[in-house]
Amino acid sequence: MPTEVKSLNEECGVFGVFGAEDANHLTYLGLHTLQHRGQEGAGIVTSDGEEMHQHRDRGLLAQVFANPADLNDLTGTAAIGHVRYGTAGSNALANVQPFLFRFHDGDVALAHNGNLTNATTLRRQLEDEGAVFQSDSDSEILVHLIRKHIKDGFLPALKQSLNEVHGGFAFLLLQKDRLIAALDPNGIRPLVLGQLPTGAYVVASESCALDIVGAKLLRDVQPGELLVIDRDGLHEDRFTDKTQLAICSMEYVYFARPDSIIHGVTVHNARKQMGRRLAQEAPVDADIVIGVPNSSLSAATGYAEGAGLPYEMGLIKSQYVARSFIQPTQALRERAVALKLSAVRGVVAGKRVAVVDDSLVRGTTSQRIVRMLRDAGAKEVHMLIASPPFRFPCFYGIDISTRSELMAAHYSVDQMKAAIGADSLHFLSVQGLIDSIGVPDAGKAPFGGLTVAYFNGDYPTPLYDYEASYLASFNAQEQRLRKEQLK
Repeated sequence: MPTEVKSLNEECGVFGVFGAEDANHLTYLGLHTLQHRGQEGAGIVTSDGEEMHQHRDRGLLAQVFANPADLNDLTGTAAIGHVRYGTAGSNALANVQPFLFRFHDGDVALAHNGNLTNATTLRRQLEDEGAVFQSDSDSEILVHLIRKHIKDGFLPALKQSLNEVHGGFAFLLLQKDRLIAALDPNGIRPLVLGQLPTGAYVVASESCALDIVGAKLLRDVQPGELLVIDRDGLHEDRFTDKTQLAICSMEYVYFARPDSIIHGVTVHNARKQMGRRLAQEAPVDADIVIGVPNSSLSAATGYAEGAGLPYEMGLIKSQYVARSFIQPTQALRERAVALKLSAVRGVVAGKRVAVVDDSLVRGTTSQRIVRMLRDAGAKEVHMLIASPPFRFPCFYGIDISTRSELMAAHYSVDQMKAAIGADSLHFLSVQGLIDSIGVPDAGKAPFGGLTVAYFNGDYPTPLYDYEASYLASFNAQEQRLRKEQLK
């Protein structure tokens, strides 16, 4: 049976600032606020207008910059930074971003959040043409494409290159005299633009990173948009007009911080509404409602309000254990779950407990939680998942790229309920998720401007390099399920 320890593996967080005297310290603060998006590595590149300076390493941001001199030596008024969870490439120093490339006609640094679906094909083509890669990360491909087209000038080459890469991506590029931001044509990965009281511009994966540095949220970077920030200010451009909003729904469900605002929707409010909707769709006979800390607490309060049940603190999370979904191996993820959660016996003993969690992907966390609550004396345990069953892989930056990892791709709800040992198991519907988030600027975009392919298999883009393997695994799985249904 597939296994799971929390939920999913998110890819990265990016932060950039231009025109600020303390660009290095602002970037450090911004990355600290985005640490939940990646814990394998971190780095910052700055520009003083003439030279570019870099420091990066594996580990948490505070570990990477444990020596204050490493941060203070990053002088300049412009910077980009990155916190990493690798969905493409090994956890080696060579893959830690931002990358810094030194060319005879000018240095360029790059930070990337997302995943390119045609990376394998492009890399092979570039290597056949003589390109030499410094890393095995898909992010580096963009720079090699730019160099391939550089005879047309940097910005034209960048635009052409952005039209050749596909998938979900938010890129920040830093040159000695400008900061550039680009978002994929579907806006799958989040990216926001802000401004400091001094006039300096800030670009970040989430608005919470703007808040920590005192920047005002101006707006979301739009699908297919290219922003250039230099001494003359902000220049708005596009690299394509073939766009269709499809924000990753899992940003609202799990990845983003609850205080972030994505396309006009406060994440906490969306999660709370998911809980309320789940209470309508899946009422249970329970005495109390508890949430799985921390990303499920908003949904749990919404469920309690919607169901008219008391909300209690039935599970406690150790604040000194990293988010288990970011751990790079299954063994480490399982150990992290055992360390980080404990049941409050005095709250759950003798009670029928409704447990609200944000997602169920591989199954192990839910199984451990049910067992933990029963060991603490819970009379009944009802698992309520504030998202639909995760049946299909993600190819845009969440580290779930095969169906073999997904519990709901292999088992019915009743089978999953039995496997985790719950008295009942319920999921939010796809439409319930879409309605709960309610992206206000979605217009006529399919699925409310969201990517919900993980739940219904309807991908907003071609899968390119993943297509053949995905279809093979999908067809094999569907055939097995049909055989089981005929028994």
